[in-house]
Amino acid sequence: MKALVLEDDDLFSELLETVVAGLRPGMRVTVASRLSEAFRYVEDGDFDLIIADWNLPDGSGLELVRRVRSAKATMPVVIVSARADRDSVLKAAHYGINGYITKPLDVRVLHRRLTELLSDTPARLPAVSSYLADALENITQLPSDLDAAEILDLYRRQDELSASQLAERWRDHPALTLRLLDVANSTSFRRTGEPLDTVRDAISSIGVAMALNQALALSLDVSRNIQHLPLRARVDVYYGQALSVAKSAQALALRLKKQPMLFQQAGLLSRLGEMALVKVLDEYVALGGEVEEAAFEALFREWSAPFGNRLKIHWHLPLGLRELIGAVHSLGSDCTREDRLLMRAASLEAAGEKAGEECQRLLRRLGLDETKSEELKPS
Repeated sequence: MKALVLEDDDLFSELLETVVAGLRPGMRVTVASRLSEAFRYVEDGDFDLIIADWNLPDGSGLELVRRVRSAKATMPVVIVSARADRDSVLKAAHYGINGYITKPLDVRVLHRRLTELLSDTPARLPAVSSYLADALENITQLPSDLDAAEILDLYRRQDELSASQLAERWRDHPALTLRLLDVANSTSFRRTGEPLDTVRDAISSIGVAMALNQALALSLDVSRNIQHLPLRARVDVYYGQALSVAKSAQALALRLKKQPMLFQQAGLLSRLGEMALVKVLDEYVALGGEVEEAAFEALFREWSAPFGNRLKIHWHLPLGLRELIGAVHSLGSDCTREDRLLMRAASLEAAGEKAGEECQRLLRRLGLDETKSEELKPS
């Protein structure tokens, strides 16, 4: 479904957008701050719900109602206004509105009234390609209890963060707490015979950077929130691939005496587009759309990169990190950057192609030619 919100107050507009977006899976919300802008949207698009403020810098939201009603008599239209007097309500009702909501509003009341308003409005689904194209214009959030974008923002401030600060931030995330404790108590990190039992101690043991990588990995594990079983199986495969690339990249970085965290991060994000696409396709199926499994390969081949690029831009990923992620999938024959060669080699190793010609060539260029090393070993 598609909704148009016409509101010139930025904070109130964001609130309305959030509430409306949560009314139904796959709800797409367009926001306008001027009446003239809303007129263009209505002329160019087809909406299932309109919410308009009464007073706008260039006119009245009632003018939008008048125009909409001349073409669509039954589409739900709601007016939002600070006017609560009887005459104003009657005047708005004369235009054929379906609801009148006064400011300041109660979010729960707004959500309930809009839900009731849409209860008899069936979702109109376009073809899957049109749905994906429309979804690409909106921000896609991964269906995870942890916000990957927030964790990526913490990476930028990791030098300022302490174990105590992260422990406090993540105290309501039991899955992450267990994961950090498991890592900290593993053989490779355990420094004493006594197990660690607090997440703060766990983060202190493994370090802030490693803790952030573990959090990022968990935020990308979206499988349990995907309802369509074939899509869930597919996203499990993509997640496993990302973990494998991250592990291979870490090992190669250590062999080259590089800090491994950035390479691990790039590996974890290497299937970002596929994970976002799975989420949108799952929404489409939940709304009653049909996607044949036979069409999966073509859909993922066409749409994974655009969705991945959209999220990389929205999350403000540094150019260097984007380049490392890109190297996982392809690398120009003239590339000489050691960090990109490393990521491409890690991708091939993770795919079981370590013995292949391309991977062996990359390892030689990185100075990690194992054949030569074997020859130099004493007999």
